[in-house]
Amino acid sequence: MSIRFTARARRGIVALTIAAGLAVGVAGCGGGGGDGKKPETSASASRGEGSQPSTQEGQADVPLAELKGQDGLLLQITSAERDAGGFVTVNGTLKNDSDKGVVVPAAVRGDETEIVRNGRSLGGATLVDSKGKKRYYVLRDTDGRPLTTTGFSTLKAGESLAVFMQFPAPPEGTTEVAFQLPTFASATIQISG
Repeated sequence: MSIRFTARARRGIVALTIAAGLAVGVAGCGGGGGDGKKPETSASASRGEGSQPSTQEGQADVPLAELKGQDGLLLQITSAERDAGGFVTVNGTLKNDSDKGVVVPAAVRGDETEIVRNGRSLGGATLVDSKGKKRYYVLRDTDGRPLTTTGFSTLKAGESLAVFMQFPAPPEGTTEVAFQLPTFASATIQISG
């Protein structure tokens, strides 16, 4: 009887841990900055559907940074907002600046087994805090899916795709980090909020 109780207790703890992780993920991906609009997507990035960023208050018309990739790909970072839940959400636009269709390189998802298993994403993105000597990777939900835009592969000539990536937040005093994405140049961005 004590073995059954222990097994049930373990299952209960695992279920509670998963529920808490999902609640934190939902809280971190929430809302349109109090503008009264409903978010357009759910908090988790699901397989087969492209996740879109929610509109962020203070999102700049002028990008924080422009990163050039291969074959005419361009990533414009439009905002990097610190959320109350201890996250940083980076929003931007991935654009095909060439005159022909381009396959987005698989390398942008990184090479971690957990992320590769979940298909195309921007899971290889990182934030680097050179002062604190730390690197922050894209967050994952409890199923290992990256909290970033997913489900894309090819961009037609001139086509743009709104993208987002969510990271653990660096310490409050850190406002400047290097943003890195495989196959793209890196850039320094400012975190607001």
